[in-house]
Amino acid sequence: MSTSRQIEIWFEFGSPYSYPSVMRIEDEAAKRGVHVAWRPLALGPIFKNLGWQGSPFLEQPQKMAYMWRDLERICARQGLPWKKPSVFPRGCLLPLRVATLAQDEAWVGEFCRAIMLRHFGEDRVIDDAQLVGDVLLALGVAPGDTIATAQSEPVKQALRAQTERGRQLGIFGGPTFFAAGEMFWGNDRLDEALDWAARA
Repeated sequence: MSTSRQIEIWFEFGSPYSYPSVMRIEDEAAKRGVHVAWRPLALGPIFKNLGWQGSPFLEQPQKMAYMWRDLERICARQGLPWKKPSVFPRGCLLPLRVATLAQDEAWVGEFCRAIMLRHFGEDRVIDDAQLVGDVLLALGVAPGDTIATAQSEPVKQALRAQTERGRQLGIFGGPTFFAAGEMFWGNDRLDEALDWAARA
């Protein structure tokens, strides 16, 4: 769980509502003197444990249509690029593993924003070694070594363990935030979660 004046963001690169949160959380946290702890997880096993075959949006076409339009409005308000994904859900295992490996590194936030931008701002395939490598290179991080380590068994196990921890914490979707012992779900709860962390 979160410590004082810290916010945990539990997210997946395939999660549409995680996009606007990932893109602004560090700037908003800095204004409040709150540290961001990045917690990537795989939502597929979470959904499966809840009895869903995949994203709950797939079971409700009307809700999915609303979600895409809602995200278009949110991105316009935030000034974020938006291009509706031509494939949904889209695989994101490699970037998730890199983010897991790097979650305590100074560049993790930049990495996460870059991957999200390519997914939801450019409609690109993100579970791709070339794309991930290009992002890492732009950040000044050795792509070959980083990707090789991210694909190693210890990192795979770390992502599985973090996903299981998320399930045990009661996470049922992304983004989810923990601040001073409280759980907040959804992009529309980010500011409330940040304020809660700032008052801790």
